[in-house]
Amino acid sequence: MPNLKDKTVFITGASRGIGREIALRCARDGANIVVTGKTADPHPKLKGTIFATAKEVEGLGGRALPLQLDIRDENSVAAAVKETVERFGGIDVLVNNASAINISNTLSTPAKRYDLMHQVNARGTFVCTQACIPHLMKSRNPHILTLSPPLNLNPKWFRDHVAYTMAKYGMSMCTLGMAAEFAPNGIAVNSLWPRTTIATAAVETFFPQAVASSRKPAIVADAAYVIITRDSRSSTGNFFIDEEVLRGHGITDFEQYAVTPGAPLFNDIFLD
Repeated sequence: MPNLKDKTVFITGASRGIGREIALRCARDGANIVVTGKTADPHPKLKGTIFATAKEVEGLGGRALPLQLDIRDENSVAAAVKETVERFGGIDVLVNNASAINISNTLSTPAKRYDLMHQVNARGTFVCTQACIPHLMKSRNPHILTLSPPLNLNPKWFRDHVAYTMAKYGMSMCTLGMAAEFAPNGIAVNSLWPRTTIATAAVETFFPQAVASSRKPAIVADAAYVIITRDSRSSTGNFFIDEEVLRGHGITDFEQYAVTPGAPLFNDIFLD
Protein backbone atom coordinates (compact mmCIF):
# COMPACT_ATOMS: atom_id res chain seq x y z
CA MET A 1 0.00 0.00 0.00
CA PRO A 2 1.34 3.46 -0.89
CA ASN A 3 1.93 5.76 2.04
CA LEU A 4 3.61 9.00 3.03
CA LYS A 5 6.41 7.70 5.24
CA ASP A 6 9.34 10.14 5.09
CA LYS A 7 7.49 12.26 2.49
CA THR A 8 7.30 16.01 3.09
CA VAL A 9 3.85 17.61 3.11
CA PHE A 10 3.61 21.41 3.13
CA ILE A 11 0.17 22.51 4.40
CA THR A 12 -1.17 26.06 4.53
CA GLY A 13 -3.68 26.99 7.22
CA ALA A 14 -2.84 23.97 9.39
CA SER A 15 -3.40 25.38 12.87
CA ARG A 16 -7.04 24.24 12.96
CA GLY A 17 -9.93 22.76 10.98
CA ILE A 18 -9.37 20.85 7.77
CA GLY A 19 -5.69 21.78 7.47
CA ARG A 20 -4.94 20.44 10.94
CA GLU A 21 -6.87 17.24 10.24
CA ILE A 22 -4.93 16.63 7.02
CA ALA A 23 -1.70 17.16 8.93
CA LEU A 24 -2.69 14.57 11.52
CA ARG A 25 -3.81 12.04 8.90
CA CYS A 26 -0.50 12.29 7.06
CA ALA A 27 1.47 12.17 10.32
CA ARG A 28 0.18 8.66 11.02
CA ASP A 29 2.35 7.43 8.14
CA GLY A 30 5.47 9.01 9.60
CA ALA A 31 5.47 11.94 7.17
CA ASN A 32 7.31 15.23 7.56
CA ILE A 33 4.62 17.86 8.06
CA VAL A 34 5.22 21.56 7.51
CA VAL A 35 2.55 23.18 9.65
CA THR A 36 2.02 26.73 8.41
CA GLY A 37 -0.48 29.32 9.55
CA LYS A 38 -0.80 32.79 11.00
CA THR A 39 -1.71 31.66 14.52
CA ALA A 40 1.39 31.17 16.66
CA ASP A 41 -0.13 32.33 19.96
CA PRO A 42 -3.48 31.15 21.34
CA HIS A 43 -6.38 33.14 19.90
CA PRO A 44 -9.13 34.33 22.27
CA LYS A 45 -11.88 33.01 19.99
CA LEU A 46 -10.27 30.41 17.71
CA LYS A 47 -8.85 27.16 19.01
CA GLY A 48 -5.47 25.95 17.77
CA THR A 49 -1.98 27.17 16.89
CA ILE A 50 0.74 25.95 14.56
CA PHE A 51 2.70 24.72 17.58
CA ALA A 52 -0.25 22.80 18.99
CA THR A 53 -0.77 21.04 15.65
CA ALA A 54 2.97 20.33 15.39
CA LYS A 55 2.91 18.69 18.83
CA GLU A 56 -0.01 16.50 17.76
CA VAL A 57 1.82 15.55 14.56
CA GLU A 58 4.85 14.41 16.52
CA GLY A 59 2.65 12.51 18.95
CA LEU A 60 1.34 10.48 16.01
CA GLY A 61 4.80 9.59 14.72
CA GLY A 62 5.37 12.35 12.20
CA ARG A 63 8.06 15.01 12.15
CA ALA A 64 6.84 18.60 12.30
CA LEU A 65 8.14 21.98 11.23
CA PRO A 66 5.79 24.72 12.49
CA LEU A 67 6.18 27.97 10.56
CA GLN A 68 4.22 31.15 11.14
CA LEU A 69 3.26 32.27 7.64
CA ASP A 70 1.09 34.85 5.94
CA ILE A 71 0.72 33.48 2.41
CA ARG A 72 -0.03 36.98 1.11
CA ASP A 73 3.69 37.77 1.52
CA GLU A 74 5.63 36.10 -1.29
CA ASN A 75 8.96 36.69 0.42
CA SER A 76 7.75 34.91 3.54
CA VAL A 77 6.46 32.04 1.39
CA ALA A 78 9.83 31.74 -0.34
CA ALA A 79 11.58 31.73 3.03
CA ALA A 80 9.24 29.03 4.39
CA VAL A 81 9.82 26.83 1.35
CA LYS A 82 13.58 27.33 1.67
CA GLU A 83 13.52 26.37 5.36
CA THR A 84 11.40 23.30 4.52
CA VAL A 85 13.88 22.07 1.93
CA GLU A 86 16.81 22.72 4.24
CA ARG A 87 15.13 20.72 7.02
CA PHE A 88 13.63 17.83 5.08
CA GLY A 89 15.48 17.78 1.76
CA GLY A 90 12.55 18.53 -0.54
CA ILE A 91 8.78 18.78 -0.91
CA ASP A 92 6.51 15.97 -2.09
CA VAL A 93 3.03 17.36 -1.44
CA LEU A 94 1.58 20.87 -1.24
CA VAL A 95 -1.86 21.30 0.30
CA ASN A 96 -3.37 24.73 -0.43
CA ASN A 97 -5.85 24.88 2.40
CA ALA A 98 -5.57 28.45 3.74
CA SER A 99 -8.59 30.53 2.79
CA ALA A 100 -10.47 33.67 3.75
CA ILE A 101 -14.26 33.75 3.68
CA ASN A 102 -16.98 36.37 3.77
CA ILE A 103 -20.48 35.32 2.74
CA SER A 104 -21.99 38.65 1.76
CA ASN A 105 -23.61 40.26 -1.26
CA THR A 106 -22.06 42.99 -3.35
CA LEU A 107 -23.34 45.97 -1.36
CA SER A 108 -22.31 44.36 1.92
CA THR A 109 -18.75 43.47 0.96
CA PRO A 110 -16.17 46.13 1.92
CA ALA A 111 -13.30 46.55 -0.53
CA LYS A 112 -10.90 45.60 2.26
CA ARG A 113 -12.65 42.26 2.67
CA TYR A 114 -12.73 41.70 -1.09
CA ASP A 115 -8.99 42.31 -1.20
CA LEU A 116 -8.31 39.95 1.71
CA MET A 117 -10.20 37.06 0.10
CA HIS A 118 -8.46 37.47 -3.23
CA GLN A 119 -5.04 37.93 -1.69
CA VAL A 120 -5.33 34.84 0.50
CA ASN A 121 -7.36 32.55 -1.74
CA ALA A 122 -6.38 33.08 -5.36
CA ARG A 123 -3.07 34.91 -4.99
CA GLY A 124 -1.92 32.91 -1.97
CA THR A 125 -2.59 29.62 -3.74
CA PHE A 126 -0.71 30.83 -6.80
CA VAL A 127 2.28 32.11 -4.82
CA CYS A 128 2.61 28.97 -2.67
CA THR A 129 2.30 26.70 -5.67
CA GLN A 130 4.80 28.73 -7.67
CA ALA A 131 7.33 28.53 -4.83
CA CYS A 132 6.92 24.77 -4.33
CA ILE A 133 6.91 23.61 -7.95
CA PRO A 134 10.71 23.57 -8.50
CA HIS A 135 10.99 21.19 -5.53
CA LEU A 136 7.93 19.14 -6.45
CA MET A 137 9.55 18.51 -9.83
CA LYS A 138 12.26 16.54 -8.00
CA SER A 139 9.78 14.32 -6.12
CA ARG A 140 8.97 10.79 -7.25
CA ASN A 141 5.23 11.28 -6.66
CA PRO A 142 4.47 15.02 -6.49
CA HIS A 143 1.01 16.29 -5.63
CA ILE A 144 -0.66 19.68 -5.30
CA LEU A 145 -4.07 19.54 -3.65
CA THR A 146 -6.16 22.68 -3.33
CA LEU A 147 -9.27 22.97 -1.17
CA SER A 148 -11.57 24.65 -3.69
CA PRO A 149 -14.88 23.89 -5.42
CA PRO A 150 -15.67 22.60 -8.90
CA LEU A 151 -15.93 25.40 -11.46
CA ASN A 152 -19.50 26.13 -12.46
CA LEU A 153 -20.61 29.33 -14.20
CA ASN A 154 -24.27 29.02 -13.24
CA PRO A 155 -25.14 32.51 -11.88
CA LYS A 156 -26.67 31.02 -8.73
CA TRP A 157 -23.18 30.29 -7.37
CA PHE A 158 -22.29 33.98 -7.73
CA ARG A 159 -25.52 35.83 -7.00
CA ASP A 160 -25.41 35.92 -3.20
CA HIS A 161 -21.65 36.16 -2.60
CA VAL A 162 -19.91 37.12 -5.83
CA ALA A 163 -16.66 38.28 -4.16
CA TYR A 164 -16.20 35.01 -2.26
CA THR A 165 -17.08 32.88 -5.26
CA MET A 166 -14.57 34.75 -7.42
CA ALA A 167 -11.85 34.24 -4.81
CA LYS A 168 -12.53 30.51 -4.39
CA TYR A 169 -12.88 29.97 -8.13
CA GLY A 170 -9.50 31.66 -8.51
CA MET A 171 -8.06 28.76 -6.53
CA SER A 172 -9.90 26.29 -8.76
CA MET A 173 -8.61 28.01 -11.88
CA CYS A 174 -5.08 27.45 -10.59
CA THR A 175 -5.92 23.74 -10.54
CA LEU A 176 -7.39 23.83 -14.03
CA GLY A 177 -4.45 25.61 -15.61
CA MET A 178 -1.56 24.15 -13.64
CA ALA A 179 -2.73 20.56 -14.07
CA ALA A 180 -2.31 20.99 -17.83
CA GLU A 181 0.85 23.05 -17.51
CA PHE A 182 2.72 20.61 -15.28
CA ALA A 183 1.36 17.28 -16.52
CA PRO A 184 4.56 16.77 -18.55
CA ASN A 185 6.48 17.03 -15.26
CA GLY A 186 4.35 14.36 -13.60
CA ILE A 187 2.92 16.74 -11.00
CA ALA A 188 -0.67 15.96 -10.02
CA VAL A 189 -2.72 19.12 -9.50
CA ASN A 190 -6.20 18.53 -8.12
CA SER A 191 -8.92 20.24 -6.10
CA LEU A 192 -10.98 18.73 -3.30
CA TRP A 193 -14.29 19.98 -1.91
CA PRO A 194 -16.75 18.61 0.66
CA ARG A 195 -20.21 17.33 -0.19
CA THR A 196 -21.59 18.83 3.02
CA THR A 197 -20.68 21.71 5.27
CA ILE A 198 -17.79 20.84 7.56
CA ALA A 199 -17.76 21.73 11.26
CA THR A 200 -15.05 24.39 11.19
CA ALA A 201 -14.73 27.86 12.66
CA ALA A 202 -15.89 29.35 9.34
CA VAL A 203 -19.12 27.35 9.36
CA GLU A 204 -19.70 28.22 13.01
CA THR A 205 -19.39 31.89 12.07
CA PHE A 206 -21.33 32.06 8.81
CA PHE A 207 -23.68 29.06 9.07
CA PRO A 208 -24.21 28.42 12.79
CA GLN A 209 -27.50 26.71 12.01
CA ALA A 210 -25.61 24.14 9.93
CA VAL A 211 -23.04 22.97 12.47
CA ALA A 212 -25.18 20.15 13.90
CA SER A 213 -25.92 18.98 10.34
CA SER A 214 -22.30 19.07 9.23
CA ARG A 215 -19.56 16.48 8.98
CA LYS A 216 -16.25 16.48 10.82
CA PRO A 217 -13.04 17.65 9.10
CA ALA A 218 -11.78 14.06 9.18
CA ILE A 219 -13.84 13.19 6.08
CA VAL A 220 -11.94 15.75 4.01
CA ALA A 221 -8.62 14.62 5.47
CA ASP A 222 -9.30 10.98 4.65
CA ALA A 223 -10.25 11.90 1.08
CA ALA A 224 -7.16 14.09 0.76
CA TYR A 225 -4.98 11.20 1.90
CA VAL A 226 -6.45 8.90 -0.75
CA ILE A 227 -5.73 11.48 -3.46
CA ILE A 228 -2.16 12.37 -2.50
CA THR A 229 -1.07 8.76 -2.18
CA ARG A 230 -2.14 7.95 -5.74
CA ASP A 231 0.24 7.85 -8.70
CA SER A 232 0.62 11.52 -9.61
CA ARG A 233 0.96 10.73 -13.31
CA SER A 234 -2.42 9.04 -13.53
CA SER A 235 -4.64 11.39 -11.51
CA THR A 236 -4.51 15.11 -12.28
CA GLY A 237 -6.84 17.94 -13.24
CA ASN A 238 -9.75 16.68 -11.14
CA PHE A 239 -12.28 18.50 -8.98
CA PHE A 240 -12.88 15.82 -6.40
CA ILE A 241 -15.75 15.62 -3.90
CA ASP A 242 -14.78 14.05 -0.57
CA GLU A 243 -17.63 11.56 -0.34
CA GLU A 244 -17.15 10.37 -3.93
CA VAL A 245 -13.42 9.83 -3.36
CA LEU A 246 -14.08 7.71 -0.29
CA ARG A 247 -16.89 5.72 -1.93
CA GLY A 248 -14.50 4.92 -4.75
CA HIS A 249 -12.05 3.73 -2.12
CA GLY A 250 -14.58 1.30 -0.66
CA ILE A 251 -15.79 3.38 2.29
CA THR A 252 -19.55 3.22 2.83
CA ASP A 253 -19.97 4.20 6.50
CA PHE A 254 -20.28 7.99 6.53
CA GLU A 255 -22.08 8.21 9.87
CA GLN A 256 -18.63 8.06 11.50
CA TYR A 257 -18.01 11.54 10.11
CA ALA A 258 -21.30 13.10 11.19
CA VAL A 259 -21.33 15.73 13.92
CA THR A 260 -24.81 14.47 14.78
CA PRO A 261 -25.27 10.86 13.59
CA GLY A 262 -28.63 10.39 11.91
CA ALA A 263 -29.29 14.10 11.39
CA PRO A 264 -30.11 15.42 7.89
CA LEU A 265 -26.97 16.83 6.31
CA PHE A 266 -26.47 20.42 5.17
CA ASN A 267 -25.16 20.54 1.59
CA ASP A 268 -22.16 22.72 0.86
CA ILE A 269 -23.04 26.07 -0.72
CA PHE A 270 -21.23 25.28 -3.99
CA LEU A 271 -22.92 21.93 -4.65
CA ASP A 272 -26.46 20.97 -5.59
